[in-house]
Amino acid sequence: MKTSPGWLDSTFRITERGSTVGREVRGGIVTFFAMCYILVLNPLILSTPDSTGAYLGGGTDEPNRAAVAAGTALVAGLMSILMGSVANFPLALAAGLGINALLAYTIVGLPGMTWGDAMGLIVLEGLIILVLVLTGLRGAIFRAVPTQLKVAISVGIGLFIALVGLVNAGIVRTGGGTPLGLGVNGSLAGWPSLVFIVGLFLIMVLMVRKVRGAILIGIVAATVLAGVVEAVAHLGVLGPENPGGWGLSVPALEGPVIQAPQFSTLGDFSLFGAFEKIGPIAALLLIFSIMLADFFDTMGTMVAIGAEADLLDEAGNPPNTSRILVIDSIAAAAGGAAGVSSNTSYIESATGVGDGARTGFASIVTGVCFLLATFLAPLAAAVPYEAATPALVIVGFLMMQQVTDISWRDAGIAIPAFLTIVLMPFAYSITAGIGAGFIAYVVLAAARRGGARTVHWLMWVVAALFVVYFALGPIQQALGI
Repeated sequence: MKTSPGWLDSTFRITERGSTVGREVRGGIVTFFAMCYILVLNPLILSTPDSTGAYLGGGTDEPNRAAVAAGTALVAGLMSILMGSVANFPLALAAGLGINALLAYTIVGLPGMTWGDAMGLIVLEGLIILVLVLTGLRGAIFRAVPTQLKVAISVGIGLFIALVGLVNAGIVRTGGGTPLGLGVNGSLAGWPSLVFIVGLFLIMVLMVRKVRGAILIGIVAATVLAGVVEAVAHLGVLGPENPGGWGLSVPALEGPVIQAPQFSTLGDFSLFGAFEKIGPIAALLLIFSIMLADFFDTMGTMVAIGAEADLLDEAGNPPNTSRILVIDSIAAAAGGAAGVSSNTSYIESATGVGDGARTGFASIVTGVCFLLATFLAPLAAAVPYEAATPALVIVGFLMMQQVTDISWRDAGIAIPAFLTIVLMPFAYSITAGIGAGFIAYVVLAAARRGGARTVHWLMWVVAALFVVYFALGPIQQALGI
């Protein structure tokens, strides 16, 4: 293997981790391609008016999606670079899905709530998690999790991101009399499905033939094919009247490729505005629910990435765990302060790892791509779901291989592991899978004679918190919130 330049090696330990500069650059670009959909999706989700009729980024007539896209790219770029340079871990960050939907479809619609008030909750949530990291509590909880349960989290996330890839590409859809089904009425109809299949099989063939950069080649080739298809067929965006359209973004360039970014969302937050509008109890419950999701999503993600990159120690912990958690906490608060929702670690980073990335240099490359995207938003938006999501399916396969490390004949660990694995894709939530696994683990340990004493006390505390999390709806109803 070619030795990397000395200054890069001393900083990022590239050769020591079995990588090269070329692989890190390639892996960083692959991760960006797998994540860049957020530059289209986050502005779409955050385009609802708040309870006063105002939109994020200013204006009362229509959403300022260009400003949200620019802010999303800016924070993702800066936080990914920070992760790579400080934690030296191949993990990129961007606005988290789920929390942004909670903000748009629930929180800003509460009486009197504005987008600034909602973003203030995000800033507070990030600062609270940061305190938990700095006091060592978040790291202690992570270390208290049994190694085989960490493996189950990684496997579950693999299945989850494979399902995300299939759903986003329209290969698996809702309707047809079942919760999920194949394509449209059981058939893979439409050119976008063909683009996905071509991209998926190209990556698989290249991997079997051990071609370096298989995932990146597959994404680029599928994007080019998608562009040709759209230029000829003019499919447009997927919708009820257009089931054969593209899932999110149309692979076509309209207008100038380079645009000056707008940053009007930056600083649009009110730290304690929500406490005045909806009361302290309701505000604290919202912060708690957001915090728990952020807290454990990141924990599962960094384990999965570390396992895929073969960077975990014997206890299943990635290197520089505390630094990873600190930066992730800062990113949550930074996303709120920038008015683009909480930023978190992205499981799509596994696509870059699958293509060879092993160090934080790949995250820096991804971050630079995001910063460039503040000016090149139309170019980033030209990569459709159907071209990028084959990488998620492939990475899901790679992560699934760890399932043999679980002791399936020991029901005390096998059942919690099973629940962790299946609930992530079935409930479409990493947090739900982790919570179910934690609760089952402590309950089954207590069922064994003397087993309760073998469970770390933090696992009991976290399991109890998850019980509250799962019952949050009834609790809010009982409190009249």
